[in-house]
Amino acid sequence: MSAPHWLSPAEQRAWRTHLALNKLLLHRLDRELQEYSLSLNDYEILVNLSESPDRRMRMSDLADATIQSRSRLSHQISRMEAKGLVRREDCRDDRRGTFAVLTDEGWETIQRVAPSHVLSVREHFVDRLTDEQLAAIETWYAPIVDHLKKLR
Repeated sequence: MSAPHWLSPAEQRAWRTHLALNKLLLHRLDRELQEYSLSLNDYEILVNLSESPDRRMRMSDLADATIQSRSRLSHQISRMEAKGLVRREDCRDDRRGTFAVLTDEGWETIQRVAPSHVLSVREHFVDRLTDEQLAAIETWYAPIVDHLKKLR
C-alpha cells in the first residue's frame, strides 16, 4: 500500500471550510424548520412530491431524488404518514412498487412553510454571495456531484 497523498494546507483549509459550511447551514435550516414540526428531510420530500405530476412519486425514485436508502426513506415516510403529510399507494402497473403521495395537508404545509424556508436559504446562503460567486459554486461543484452520482 502506498503512502497517502496528504492534503496541502490550502487543500485542508478548503476541505474543512466546505465541511463547516455544509454542517452549519444544514443544521441552521433544519432548526428553523422545527418551528413547523418538520425536519429538513421532511421538507425535501414535500418539495419533491409537490413538484411531481399528480404530487406522487415512486418510492424508489423518491429515495434516489433525496439521496436516501430505500429503508431510511420508508421509515421517514412512515413518520410523515403519521403526521398526515403523505400517504402510500400501491402501483397498479407494478405490484411490488409503491407511490408516496402528497396529501392535502402535506400540500397546505409546503405552501405555508416554503416562503419562510426560502427566506432562510436567502439569509444564510444566497444573499451572502454575489451572482458571480453563486455561478462559480455551481460550476465548481457540478463535476463533483456528477462524479458522486455515477458511484451510486
